[in-house]
Amino acid sequence: MALVSCDFHSETLGMGTSMTVILPQPTTSQIGLAGAAPAGDPPVLYLLHGLSDDHTIWLRRTSIERYVAPLGLAVVMPRVDRSFYTDEENGHRYWTFLSEELPEVCRSFFRLSDRPADTFVAGLSMGGYGAFKWALRHPDRFAAAASLSGALDIAERSPGTDDHPIDARLWHTVFGDRPVAGSPDDVLHLLDAAADRRARLPRLYVACGTEDFLYDDSVRFVEAARKRDVPVTVRFGPGDHDWGYWDEWIRDVLAWLPLPSTRHAG
Repeated sequence: MALVSCDFHSETLGMGTSMTVILPQPTTSQIGLAGAAPAGDPPVLYLLHGLSDDHTIWLRRTSIERYVAPLGLAVVMPRVDRSFYTDEENGHRYWTFLSEELPEVCRSFFRLSDRPADTFVAGLSMGGYGAFKWALRHPDRFAAAASLSGALDIAERSPGTDDHPIDARLWHTVFGDRPVAGSPDDVLHLLDAAADRRARLPRLYVACGTEDFLYDDSVRFVEAARKRDVPVTVRFGPGDHDWGYWDEWIRDVLAWLPLPSTRHAG
């Protein structure tokens, strides 16, 4: 594997930003690790961080580099600060950065497939929300999307709600006074809208621990998907909102992804 710490200028944000990138490399002489790479441009997983983290966190808290080495999969981990992957009302245009600029920048810097069948997105907590928002707003771009402990019912996290609301100052920065429920920032609304127009959705995966404070968000998403006859792979069981859980279940996500060598697997 090649590990790249990339600092670059974002035209969308109007400032410098960063991403961490893992690139596949075929190797046979590394002790304890065998690397693989496809003959052509590799598939790519956009792996998104949570509210308190940054572009380095997946590498620091999990063994993601080791897990993807035999898969021939590139991994892009961008920095989006505390933006909820949103064009902030009183800040920066992080949604536009993520969904439009980042893929173009990545393909200009690195050899990456641009085929939807080779493109995946996943994330934890705030990143699970971002992953599903991206996949549901642009379902034609992805083959699969996964949420680990995702904040999937963001309207229920607004200030004044009883169950773990988002800080009022942060909410004002990101969403301002605009309504979130029923908007393009509402993942449940996006799911309904996609089902209404019978959009072809990517494969969806939801995992959350039953002791996690965001467990009810994942349950509501799964219930809404099943009500709409939208297939979703579900992994509910013991676990909390912590890195022990995410390190375990990112491996399951990787095994579940329809990578070229596993595309016909269950």
